[in-house]
Amino acid sequence: MSYTALARKWRPRRFTEMVGQEHVLKALSNALTDNRVHHAFLFTGTRGVGKTTVARILAKCLNCETGVTAEPCGVCSACRSIDEGRFVDLIEVDAASRTKVDDTRELLDNVQYSPAGGRYKVYLIDEVHMLSASSFNALLKTLEEPPPHVKFLLATTDPQKLPVTVLSRCLQFNLKRLPVALIAGRMAAILEAEGIAFEPAALRLVAHAADGSMRDGLSLLDQLIAFGGGAVTEAAARDMLGTVDRDRITQIATALAAGDAPGLIAAARALEEWAPDYGAVLDELAALLVRVALKQAVPDYDLADSPDAALIERFAAAVPADDVQLYYQTAIVGRRDLPLAPDPRTGFDMVLLRMLAFRFGGAEATGAPPPVRRASQGGASAAREAAREGAPRETRGDPRPAGPATGGEISAASWPQTVAELDLGGAARQLAANCAFLGRQGSLVRLALDARHASVRTKAQEERLAQALSRRLGETVRIEIEVVDGEIATPALASEQRSAAEVDAARAALAGDPAVRALQERFGATLHTDTVRPTGK
Repeated sequence: MSYTALARKWRPRRFTEMVGQEHVLKALSNALTDNRVHHAFLFTGTRGVGKTTVARILAKCLNCETGVTAEPCGVCSACRSIDEGRFVDLIEVDAASRTKVDDTRELLDNVQYSPAGGRYKVYLIDEVHMLSASSFNALLKTLEEPPPHVKFLLATTDPQKLPVTVLSRCLQFNLKRLPVALIAGRMAAILEAEGIAFEPAALRLVAHAADGSMRDGLSLLDQLIAFGGGAVTEAAARDMLGTVDRDRITQIATALAAGDAPGLIAAARALEEWAPDYGAVLDELAALLVRVALKQAVPDYDLADSPDAALIERFAAAVPADDVQLYYQTAIVGRRDLPLAPDPRTGFDMVLLRMLAFRFGGAEATGAPPPVRRASQGGASAAREAAREGAPRETRGDPRPAGPATGGEISAASWPQTVAELDLGGAARQLAANCAFLGRQGSLVRLALDARHASVRTKAQEERLAQALSRRLGETVRIEIEVVDGEIATPALASEQRSAAEVDAARAALAGDPAVRALQERFGATLHTDTVRPTGK
C-alpha cells in the first residue's frame, strides 16, 4: 500500500483549511465574493508558506461548477480534477525548467483559445523569477491585456528579480513566514487525526527547525515519525535534528547566572560527547535570554507554554537586566564570529568567558573580578573620595565631633550629625534636614529654614522637632525657626552635593575605564552616563 507524505495528504483544499496568511485569504475571499477578480496575481514568500496552495485553491474557486465563489464545493468534477492535478484548464509551469523564450512563446500561443471545460483558463507559473529577460518580454503584453477567460497566477520566492513592468501589472500578495506556535499547532492537529501519540516539546523543536515553512515542518515530522519508529518524542527529535538536550542549556544558563566560571566551562565540556553544532547551542542560549529579558521587562509575561519556565523565572530574578542584554549581544556576535575561531569548541568557550568578563553585576565565584566590575567598584571609591575632596568645608563637618553630640554640645559643624541621630521621620525629619543651625541661647535653639522648603513647617512638626532635640540633648529645649531666602548650608543640601559629586566622579570613572572602552569598540556599545544614579549607600 502506497504512503502519501503528510505535506501532500494534509494540503489545504479550501481557504478555511489554511493556517496563517489571513491577510491574503481575506482579500481573495472578498474579491471572489464581490466578483472583482484581477486578471494577474503575484504570490511571494519563502518556500513552503503556501504560495502554490493558495493559487490552486483560487483556481478551484474560479472554476467550481457552483459558480465563482470563495467556498468551492470540493465535490464537483472541476474541484476534484484540480485536487488530483488533472484539470486541463489549470496549466502549471515550473519556470525554473522553462526559462527559454521559445518555451514561453509556446505556452502563450494557446492563451487565445477558450477553456476546454472550465470557466477560466488558469496559468500557474511557479518560481517566475527564473524566466529570462526575453521570456518576460514575451509574457508582458499578454499579462497586460489577457483575454477575459484567462487568469495568471504567478509565484516566486524572490520578487526582487522580477522586472518592475511585470510587478506593476499584478496584484501582489506577500505570504508571511509562519510562527513556531502555529506550525506546532497544525502538526498537533494532524497527529491527533492520524492517531499518533506525540510530545508537545518534540513538535516545538520540529516547528522551530522548519524556519517558518509549514511544508518543511511536515516533511521533518514525517522524518521524525520514521526515525522514532512511530513515536514523536522530544528525545527522538533532538537526536534527529542534532540539537542539544535542554538540560545542557539549563546547566550553562545556571552557571552563567551564578557567575560560576568553572561550572560554566565544565558544562561546555560536557557538550563535547554530543558533537553539537555550537552555533545552534548559541542560538538556543540567545533564544532563552530573549525570554528572560521579556520576563524582566513584562513581569506578567506568559511562560505557560515554555518548557523552561522555571529556569527563566530564576534567571530573571537572579541576573540584572543589563547583564542579560550583554549576554544576548555577546551570544549573537559570538555566533557570527564562530567560523573565525581556531575551532568551534574554543570559539564557543571564549563566547561564554566573554559573557563573564564583561558582566556588570555580582558573582564573585568567577575568581578575579572582571574588568567592568573592577571599574565600577574602583569608580565608586574614587567617586566617594572625589566627593569628599570636592565638597565645601561646611558640608563635610568638623572631624573632631566624630561621635554623637552629648549634653548641651551642639554647633553648626555638628548639626548634620545631630539631625542624622534624631528620632524623627516623615515631614519632621524633612524640616530638620532643611534647617541650618544658627545658635543656642540656654534652652532656645535658633534655626534657619530654607525658604524653598517652607511648606514642611507646621506647628505640629516644630513640636516634634523640639521634642526630638530635647531627647537627644537630655534637656528640654525650645526652637525658633527663621525662614531664609537663598541657599544655606543645610544637611539636605550637603547630602545633595555629596551625591552629585559622587555621581559625577563615577560617570567620569566609567567613561575613562579601559574595559568600558573595550565594550564600546568591540560591540559598538553606548555608555549612557545620565543613567548613573546614587546607590543610597
